[in-house]
Amino acid sequence: MSGTVSLLLGVHAHQPVGNFPEVLEDAHLRCYQPFLRALYRYPEFHFSVHFSGWLLDYLFSHYPEDMALLREMVMRGQVEVFGAGDTEPVLAVIPECDRVGQIQSFSDKLEICLGKRPQGAWLTERVWEATVIPALVGCGIRYITVDDYHFLCAGKDMAELKGYFTTEEGGKRLDLFPISEALRYRLPFSPAHEVVAYIESLAGEDATNAAIYFDDIEKFGIWPETYEWVYERGWLDQFIQGVLASPVIRTRQYRDYHNTGKTRGIVYLPTTSYIEMNEWTLPAGPAGTYASLVQRVKLSGTYESEKPFLRGGIWKNFFSRYPESNWMHKRMLGLSARLAALPEAARTAVMQQKLYEAQANDAYWHGLFGGLYLPHLRRAVYNAMIELEAILDRCVPRRSQFVEDTDLDGTGEIYLQNGILQIAVRPDAYASICEWDAYALRHNFGDTLRRQTEHYYRKISGGGSDHGNIGEGIASAHDRVNFKHPIDDADMAPDQHPRGLFIDFLDQQPFVYELDADGAPAGSLCFTGKTLSSPLQVHKHFSLDGNRLQVSYRLTGITPVADTPDVPECLFSTEINLAMPSCDGPAGRYRFQGSIPGGFGQPVTLAGMTAITLDDDVLGGRVILETSAPVSLYACPHFSVSQSEGGFEKIMQAVTVRLEWPVQTPALTVTLTVVPHRKPD
Repeated sequence: MSGTVSLLLGVHAHQPVGNFPEVLEDAHLRCYQPFLRALYRYPEFHFSVHFSGWLLDYLFSHYPEDMALLREMVMRGQVEVFGAGDTEPVLAVIPECDRVGQIQSFSDKLEICLGKRPQGAWLTERVWEATVIPALVGCGIRYITVDDYHFLCAGKDMAELKGYFTTEEGGKRLDLFPISEALRYRLPFSPAHEVVAYIESLAGEDATNAAIYFDDIEKFGIWPETYEWVYERGWLDQFIQGVLASPVIRTRQYRDYHNTGKTRGIVYLPTTSYIEMNEWTLPAGPAGTYASLVQRVKLSGTYESEKPFLRGGIWKNFFSRYPESNWMHKRMLGLSARLAALPEAARTAVMQQKLYEAQANDAYWHGLFGGLYLPHLRRAVYNAMIELEAILDRCVPRRSQFVEDTDLDGTGEIYLQNGILQIAVRPDAYASICEWDAYALRHNFGDTLRRQTEHYYRKISGGGSDHGNIGEGIASAHDRVNFKHPIDDADMAPDQHPRGLFIDFLDQQPFVYELDADGAPAGSLCFTGKTLSSPLQVHKHFSLDGNRLQVSYRLTGITPVADTPDVPECLFSTEINLAMPSCDGPAGRYRFQGSIPGGFGQPVTLAGMTAITLDDDVLGGRVILETSAPVSLYACPHFSVSQSEGGFEKIMQAVTVRLEWPVQTPALTVTLTVVPHRKPD
């Protein structure tokens, strides 16, 4: 046929591991269900779909009737299923053995659940590195989809990108389809007839011309205004009917197009992702410079021709930009290596699954969506890692104390663990705990987020408002400036010190610590600290005792108050940032002397305190904080400012507890005891 265009339409459905059940239910009711049911009514409309593995498991468990529709569409040849890593990892940042395992595991799942093994694969966040080719090819994947931007960065011209190309790594061949950015920004935001007309404009005498689309299905119902637009106002039916009525558009699956066509030649793509991601990976300053440069080029009218040369960062920059992401990633790599080192007979499916859950991409980065900024996503990663670590420790026990440069910053962190609790202490000037794990609860109490300046703060400071409708269509989430919460400058002020546990101050001046290797008994840590303006010395001692973490302070060089009556009494304080899963929700509260002085989202002040309990139903346990002498307690929530498709919002990251006492108290011990809630009989 001449004068035709093949529409290769694919949709990608994904929810992060550990997402809230109510979010999953809403996503299904507003998107997955109506989309599948609409397409089911048009069996002649062929398309491709990728559901991430964890989401697919959830949907089969909770919505079997809708999944039966999907299976029927697959079996009748209407739908092609795409593979990927099972828990939606960024393949480029996990070990090769895990790439193979993740891809193979998901292909097996698709064959069991939907009756077909995939030939094509969705590349998470379209993060391309040539190193992923051998694993994909080795698992039977013949082609993947990446953005047309990737091809433009390799020197291709937009007019060439109407079919697939071939690349290789070490002789392993993989074919690549370029996803049309123009289609990504039109579907489903432009009126249906305009989208159909645009696709028709791509037809030509070459019968192999393809209009290539593969993007998030959540744009069809979950993004702002899209449910009303796509379903209630009939956009999806109008689009399908318009495509099927077109004399020049043929809906095809990628598999069929690939089997009957031929490659348009060899190509080698640079390491990159989609163009928006390349801005998000940069720190705030360079990201602002990059965005300003892009805007100037757009205003000059040369953006489309110069876009390939406006390179931002690469996805791995998230590890260097966010210490919290880097720490999680390197902890995951360590556990992967420990699992791989086990004899094959000792490895179990549970171990493998927990490792794969820890590799889910969402908690490791932050862009338009919350990602790293969402505590429940980081918690899901740590839950999996801590559970896996406990299993591995039963197979191959670790020492109770060891040093490891986990985050690759040139300085080894010091670990103490007793099989019940584990702490990792950074031997830097703060001598604070960066990770505190409770194995019975599978929880890291040190899992918080330091507030830093973000590239999108400039939009907040500039005010902004909802762009609203654009012509007859609707605005994409990329074009909106909405506010879910009031946000002021104080909410965006960057932290001046890490958000760890036990960061110490004399009045407002931080102590500077050095490791005292000779002063610590076996199985404990000791540091000696001082400030620049005081003769006061502090000896700080960490130890674990069963389910108790103890931090003891001994102060020396104290001048008696009676000798200096005109000098105000100095105050020693320590800041403890605790990740409590309930955050500012109703399931977390303080308990003090038989009363509840407030929830974790409220400020609490207590004088003369020696014990308080942080009780958390989501955690399934509580932390009892005790001091050996009376102290003043000041507790407040720690928030950060994030962005999502719904707008800018404040998200609680941790409970910040500050304990304060006069330096005339020469010795004080703070004990944190972790107690799981009793399960009902």
